[in-house]
Amino acid sequence: MSNVSEIKASKREKIGTGESRMHRRNNKVPGIIYGEKKDPLSINIDIKILKKEFENPGFFSKQFDLNIDGIKHRVLAKDIQLHPVKESLVHIDFLRIGANTKVTVFVPVKFMNENLCDGLKQGGVINVVRREVEVKSPVTSIPSVLEADLTGLQIGDSIHISSIKLSDDVKPVISDRDFTIATIAPPTVMKVEEEKVDDETEEPDSKESAKESEKQDDKKDEGKQSEENKEN
Repeated sequence: MSNVSEIKASKREKIGTGESRMHRRNNKVPGIIYGEKKDPLSINIDIKILKKEFENPGFFSKQFDLNIDGIKHRVLAKDIQLHPVKESLVHIDFLRIGANTKVTVFVPVKFMNENLCDGLKQGGVINVVRREVEVKSPVTSIPSVLEADLTGLQIGDSIHISSIKLSDDVKPVISDRDFTIATIAPPTVMKVEEEKVDDETEEPDSKESAKESEKQDDKKDEGKQSEENKEN
């Protein structure tokens, strides 16, 4: 289940580009609350508070109570706009949710029991295919993370969505196949290092061979010169 965090917000009386710029200069992020067949509500949130929440994993699958003048609005973050250069928070959209609301959200994957994974002990690495999985879920059942258990997996094994435990009312959006979450891939760095070692060990032999060839060529040249002297 997702934990509910409370964020203090304030209502925006005026809207528009100029007003939004003014609020950003005052370290506020403008936003809007919509949904549940109610009128949209324009708001402001302190940029430090919002940035702290945004940097946490699972931001878009987490429920929030926006406290506006003592009235709490249960919401999910649906979209956030970033500055194209500075990557600062520019605007955020929230969706109102009720007890019976069903939503589609991305939930982060957390890999468990890495110390019990035989493949990792043998030098393998986790090749992550999906760090998040899109699911359909009632708001009361949204998981905070999807736990992928690595216990006993060998090099070459795969983790599929079927191996992750989900509540009966939580379904992956991709339903036509048992898609891959991650694989335990073989080590690659060790092979490269071994090849370098092989090259280094072969190099002295090749140098000795070159020197031996040079000696044989010198002997041949000396033999030719002695034969020419005899003829003369």
